[in-house]
Amino acid sequence: MFSALSTCGSILLVVAHLTLVCPQLTLAAKCPASFSLPPSDAVDHVNPLIGNGGDTPNGSGGMIPSTAPPFAMTRWVTQTHENYVSVTPYNHTATTIHGFQGTHQPAIWMGESGQVVVVPGIGKEVKSQFSDRGLGFSNATEVITPSYYRVELDAGNGHVILAEQSATSRVGHLRFTFPKGKNGYVLLEATRPTVITSTPTNITYPDGTIAVDIERREITGSNSERQDWIITPTSTADSASHFRGYFCARFDRPLASWGVVQNGTVKSGATEGEGSLLSAYVRFADDTSLVNVRVGVSFISVDQARRNLDAEIADGVSLEETARNTRTAWAEKLDRISLEGASEADKEMFYTAFFHTLQYPYEQDEGGEYYSAYDNQVHKGISYTGYSIWDTFRAEWAWLILFAPERVPDMITSMLQDYKEGGWLPMWKNVAETNIMVGTHADSLVAEAVVKGVEGFDLSLAWEAVYKDATTPPENDGNTTYSDREENVDYEVRAGLSSVYAEKGWVADDVHSESASRTLDYAYDDYAVYRLAEALGKSPDIVTALRDRAMSAPFTLYNNATGFMEARNGDGSWAGPDAGWTEGDKWAYSFDVVHDIPTLIEYRGGNESFVQSLDAHFDGGHNDHSNEPSHHIPYLYSLAGAASRTQERVREIAQANYNNTPTGLSGNEDCGQMSAWYLFSALGFYPVNPASGEYVVGSPFFDKVTVKLPGQDTPLTITAEGAASAKYIQSLTVDGEAVGAPIIRHEQIAAGADIVFKMWETPQAWGGVEDGDSVCILPRLMSVLEWEREAGECVQVQII
Repeated sequence: MFSALSTCGSILLVVAHLTLVCPQLTLAAKCPASFSLPPSDAVDHVNPLIGNGGDTPNGSGGMIPSTAPPFAMTRWVTQTHENYVSVTPYNHTATTIHGFQGTHQPAIWMGESGQVVVVPGIGKEVKSQFSDRGLGFSNATEVITPSYYRVELDAGNGHVILAEQSATSRVGHLRFTFPKGKNGYVLLEATRPTVITSTPTNITYPDGTIAVDIERREITGSNSERQDWIITPTSTADSASHFRGYFCARFDRPLASWGVVQNGTVKSGATEGEGSLLSAYVRFADDTSLVNVRVGVSFISVDQARRNLDAEIADGVSLEETARNTRTAWAEKLDRISLEGASEADKEMFYTAFFHTLQYPYEQDEGGEYYSAYDNQVHKGISYTGYSIWDTFRAEWAWLILFAPERVPDMITSMLQDYKEGGWLPMWKNVAETNIMVGTHADSLVAEAVVKGVEGFDLSLAWEAVYKDATTPPENDGNTTYSDREENVDYEVRAGLSSVYAEKGWVADDVHSESASRTLDYAYDDYAVYRLAEALGKSPDIVTALRDRAMSAPFTLYNNATGFMEARNGDGSWAGPDAGWTEGDKWAYSFDVVHDIPTLIEYRGGNESFVQSLDAHFDGGHNDHSNEPSHHIPYLYSLAGAASRTQERVREIAQANYNNTPTGLSGNEDCGQMSAWYLFSALGFYPVNPASGEYVVGSPFFDKVTVKLPGQDTPLTITAEGAASAKYIQSLTVDGEAVGAPIIRHEQIAAGADIVFKMWETPQAWGGVEDGDSVCILPRLMSVLEWEREAGECVQVQII
């Protein structure tokens, strides 16, 4: 048994559960030439199915193979499932398609908001309910690209509906080819039963509206669906309860008949309705075969949805033109990187990863305005949502600073607007705050941007917001647990700040959930705020207090008796080795002091002992790359005088956790973080401590990478001849200067540079020194500028 899947650049052959790249295979539908313009080798190698597979929610990337431009407000995807937390709209193993969905679900473990579904069908009976309207399909007829999708739907009795799809940021463009004389119709689903949390039996019925305008050839509507309403902070919940998603669908053919369907009951000739389980449909003349429908989407109003439609895909614009414009937007980004020495599979993994990193956070503004669920008002300005910051502060944000610098100031401004309207910077914003994960890592996003020279946002307001994170506890801090997805609580922010952390340095495990992870995350966030305070010239007292707390707090958890970090109760007693962790364990989190690795090395007995502890972590099977707390760990060898071990581990992790199949991500993508790790690692460096403005050197994957950074005249070239077979580094230069420690500074590469790795097939001591010699490693992995101010003092690290 097999099926073929076309991705317009290569064709995947699926045999049982094994997926192989077979560029020569011709069984699958080919991407029409008119949808392959402009030419782009990078876009041709994007395989949107990577990370869509897996038989459990955490079995792979949880990716939605959607059609939309970068950072699109609405992504359009084939609907094979009714999505909710833990289920995405499409899975490549499905055999029926139930519609085409404009989705705002940002990740598999987040909920949908304000979606709309377009359903084609034939026959006298209009089928509106999900279980009834599914049409069979074969993967062999699918074409899946970032800018164009097509599939042949089995409508029964040998009849086929050809469905094609493209999209702009706020408008979906669908084209259906119906068999003539078979009563073709298109249904727009406004409201549906929706699952709350990840429990399929926990069903609610959002309300909405629907209307058919015969003269305008439109179906318009709205719904109140926002699946994450149940975990909205209590002080915002009332405002956010007014959220609505709106749509305006316009057809290019006259409407012959129409009606409204509610809870399965068809009201032929009706033109409006309201309530739950609500849809409307239109039919066309018997001789009509080809129908275009464009669907504008809005969070503001039906009128704004109509304005979005007119602004982004005006009447008369063909599907080919829509797809060409969207493909052009992807090519503008993805063509900025060219690879030499990469296989076809390598290119699919790399460019798909690049594609994944440029989807979130996503646009939420429309026509210069945006709806805020924090205060239920429409404001002037630009806005984004879909901030998975606990995940993305690690490497995804650094990638955006390099490759989407034109958007970063607005993304920060959007967070500051959330602060003004809701009182806090976001932790995990999905239309409104959700309190998911721990730490206030928006502090890191702001600090990293400032350290790397990003401008164009209100620095004064940014400081006010991050300093509030660092110094102001949440309401009822002493008696609220803040468990994962806890309901009926207010903003979580730095839970535990007032209980013990501010005085003793740790979050009490007998008061708060995930206390040990919170302690370590708060310490890093303090470091980020310290870096911002220093950059903005804040008073020495503030700078010193933040720095001291950042450097001391992590080690209040270090249990000398076990050699691991461990949660502590309010009275100082140990809470147990398995208590207090967030999506990790004592193994991962005992390496999670990214801003002060030298002190961590000292606590673990010095260089040699630290490297042995890293070996025990990896060789004992404790490194879980499917989740973010482990992402930086392989790079720590380089900071302990064992760079060749980093080079080995990075290659091993990339090989074991990434491939070009639907199960090609070992863990959830989490809004680009899994892919950002791969991309940085492929280039040869990784932001272990994001707010430091530095990257730790790993092992580049390809012979040569040429990067055209936005706004820069000089390319960033990374040469590593023989990298495919040689993973070790003998020497490294940046613009001809030898790199004395395995660290590259952001300012060295931000305007373009010439990086040359001399690769070797056997392990090499860093910089050519011999075993037993020592090299200079920057203290506490801060910044080179800070190091230079301290008279160039450094930590002598013995090569082992």
